[in-house]
Amino acid sequence: MNGPVLSVWAKHDRDFGGWLPLWRHMEDSAAVAGLVWDEWLPLSVRRLVADALPEGEADARRLAVWLAGVHDIGKATPAFACQVDELADRMRDAGLEMRSRKAMGPDRAMAPHGLAGQVLLGEWLEERHGWTVRQAGQFAVAVGGHHGVPPEHAQIRDLDGHGQLLRSSGPSRDLWRRVQGELLDACTEEYGVRERLAAWRAVRLPQPVQVLLTAVVIVADWIASNPDLFPYFPEDRPRSGAERVAAAWRGLDLPAPWTATEPTQDTERLFASRFDLPPGASVRPVQEAAVDVARSMETPGLLIVEAPMGEGKTEAALAVAEIFAARSGAGGVFFALPTMATGNAMFPRLLDWLERLPGADDGGRRAVHLAHSKAALNEGFADLMRRGGRVAAVDMDAPSSAPHRRADGGGPAPGELVAHTWLRGRKKAVLASFVAGTIDQLLFAGLKSRHLALRHLAVAGKVVVIDEAHAYDAYMNVYLDRVLSWLGAYGVPVVVLSATLPAARRRALTEAYAGTPGRGAGGDERFAEVGEESAYPLLTAVSPGGTPVLRRPASSGRGTDVALEPLDDDLDVLTDRLGRELAGGGCALVVRNTVRRVLETARALRVRFGEDAVTVAHSSFLDLDRAANDADLLRRFGPPEKFEGRPAGPHVVVASQVAEQSLDVDFDLLVSDLCPVDLLLQRAGRLHRHPRGAGQRDRPPGLRTARCLVTGVDWATAVPTPVRGSVAVYGAYALLRSAAALRPHLNGDARRPVRLPSDISPLVQAAYGEKPDIPEGWADALEEAFTRFERHRADQAERAATFGLGPVGRPGRPLFGWLAAGVGEVDDTPAGRAQVRDSRESLEVVVVRRREDGGLTTVPWLPPDGHGRERAGLALPVDQVPTAFAARAVAASGLRLPMRFSAPEVMDRAIAELEERCVDAWQTKESHWLAGQLVLELDEDCQTRLAGFTLSYSRSQGLEVTRA
Repeated sequence: MNGPVLSVWAKHDRDFGGWLPLWRHMEDSAAVAGLVWDEWLPLSVRRLVADALPEGEADARRLAVWLAGVHDIGKATPAFACQVDELADRMRDAGLEMRSRKAMGPDRAMAPHGLAGQVLLGEWLEERHGWTVRQAGQFAVAVGGHHGVPPEHAQIRDLDGHGQLLRSSGPSRDLWRRVQGELLDACTEEYGVRERLAAWRAVRLPQPVQVLLTAVVIVADWIASNPDLFPYFPEDRPRSGAERVAAAWRGLDLPAPWTATEPTQDTERLFASRFDLPPGASVRPVQEAAVDVARSMETPGLLIVEAPMGEGKTEAALAVAEIFAARSGAGGVFFALPTMATGNAMFPRLLDWLERLPGADDGGRRAVHLAHSKAALNEGFADLMRRGGRVAAVDMDAPSSAPHRRADGGGPAPGELVAHTWLRGRKKAVLASFVAGTIDQLLFAGLKSRHLALRHLAVAGKVVVIDEAHAYDAYMNVYLDRVLSWLGAYGVPVVVLSATLPAARRRALTEAYAGTPGRGAGGDERFAEVGEESAYPLLTAVSPGGTPVLRRPASSGRGTDVALEPLDDDLDVLTDRLGRELAGGGCALVVRNTVRRVLETARALRVRFGEDAVTVAHSSFLDLDRAANDADLLRRFGPPEKFEGRPAGPHVVVASQVAEQSLDVDFDLLVSDLCPVDLLLQRAGRLHRHPRGAGQRDRPPGLRTARCLVTGVDWATAVPTPVRGSVAVYGAYALLRSAAALRPHLNGDARRPVRLPSDISPLVQAAYGEKPDIPEGWADALEEAFTRFERHRADQAERAATFGLGPVGRPGRPLFGWLAAGVGEVDDTPAGRAQVRDSRESLEVVVVRRREDGGLTTVPWLPPDGHGRERAGLALPVDQVPTAFAARAVAASGLRLPMRFSAPEVMDRAIAELEERCVDAWQTKESHWLAGQLVLELDEDCQTRLAGFTLSYSRSQGLEVTRA
């Protein structure tokens, strides 16, 4: 190329005056796209794109490179070029006339360069190559959407009426057209596309392929736009295009995707090689069946694993993920969990599994990420991030670090798990190959938000595991079902885990993933069977577009009979009962449905048993204290073969719902507030969870039979009446359905124990089935509660659908308007999570202590960090940014205030009061740990006042709130 086309600019550094010509950025982007395709994209993604094109992989790579090359053609327009006067003048000197930015006025906003590029590319395909508008649109939308949002039809129509924004009116109009055509022609020739355009005219690109191509263009553009990798002109030293790209790619150093090899050993050997199993452990039937089903599926798809707590579902999921990845070409795993706490617990297990995979000792690297808002405070993940290095171009003749070697010099070092520097931030982090994170990160893929294509690329190349699938409400399920429909369209293998999944949800998940092609020829009947099956354990498998298959593995033989008994909701009654039950020693778990009831109960029990014999666990602790509480519970009440700190004398743990999930703890006796039956069964999973001697003989004599006392209810009324706090949390309908399902196990002398696991599925289906068994005299109460429940559920579904992603459209239909009426940017903040969870926005603070002399410190009981450095009582200057270590200790002292602070008037008042106490010196960009945080100051007695309430905090009780 020569002449005016060389004057068109793409990038400008306002601080230093550097710039980049458009031809250079187009060439950089295309070259990066080729490397991304060859060395970073998982095979499954490449296959999906290839399957849509006549010449398969070769066509797919050409198309991705070409689209990345032409993605910024919209910068060759007056609307863009006028923005920098000196660069615009250079173009004017070459004959490309344009009005000034000021003269163009607000009309210029009608031609953002992505939309302008889409229009120019579409016009070129139509005029030069005879394509129709729709044929061109399905390809050009990748250009239009490369800044995160595909254009809407109205935007396209508006720009059609303002052609002067694309080419100046007057004598230079033809020159603008010639320059634009010259750039498009050059890319088309350079990347071998010209001879393919005729064949591509007949292609109807599936919408998932359009999304993935858009995402590849975004990734290539972001890499090629990084001036540390691709310096602006004038360069510090001349480089050819190939040298420039090689230096950048070497400096970026992205880890390659996982290439799984299907394991050939039998299930026993597979599990022994992948997991740290206890001595003498054998593979459970459900694990054996899950592996067998995964191997027998012709096409990897959705596998739902329903099995009791403690049956090794996590290990089964990872084993299946390895098989699915090998068969599908997936390049990683996304493990989605319900909470940050469960995500933190899963992360080291994921890393341990990765280190045991084949190829882990070959010196290669695997990108890992912990995906939730407080991941940087997780010490294991923080250590990985510190090893992430920096991103900058490295010339090929620069000194190269030696390959990783073992310390003894005996060969390559073990493979490295890295939190890569470039794969960070709210939009790129989930692109890492292996991710453990909260379910929100997956549900965001169903939310119309900016750069959604990147989130889809992140999951399209992985096996997705969804844990605790029963834990999500109707609002979240709207997003989950839509995400599953897109995952099915991408052919993403998915493993869903649950101990207590209602049959209706099992069917909904299966139908959402399979889509409609599997219907007919008995398909409807097979899906109906999925929704009626009551076997347990149960595996349900379906491939995209297929019909489901059910597998009913045997139980492992591990069973527990749990005797249920109603208990009056009275603290004196509870205290006396526990005094009798624990007279000979033993450990009891009391689970309350609200933090307020936890604290009230703990105070009463401490009077009876003493301070040291009662432990409290709930969500209103500092983040570090919650983590320490969980570790302490595991140490004292975990599996006997791993932990030896179990209390010898009577001990009671009083907990909220934090005791329901993931903690592998074991108690002799359970007391629980009435809750939905699936959650009660989860709580019962903490009762006699592990054998303690033959026939449980190592437990106190009176506690060798598993028993659960159900309280939080007035059992004396004609229809049981749950306490107000429980109704506020779960709703009356779910609680009454639970009580009705449990009646045979609670009422009269003939009551029979709940047999685990055989009674799990019957109880769950009885509590959630569409035809409830209504006890005599309960009909009116249930009908009234059901009316409120249905109204709430319909409201949840309607609100969730407002910003939910639409279904997959017909092949060939361009993605125009794909994200119309979306939420804009979204991230893992309380406001972002509120988009996919039906919860009121909560108020989060970080907690410090103000001494009597006025100085601020970290709270005095913080434990040392993982390297033994003290975090307690660190001085916090108010005239400058604290040290990074002290600031991180403060950030790790986060606390979520109770829901009473979520009432709008209370929240507004609390925020105003906290902002009045803001430390100005901490609100700078150098203070990334503390800038923007609301800081709650406790006095020497660990108390403060806020928004008309008195807040008291103690290490043993957590936060207590009373009206001032």
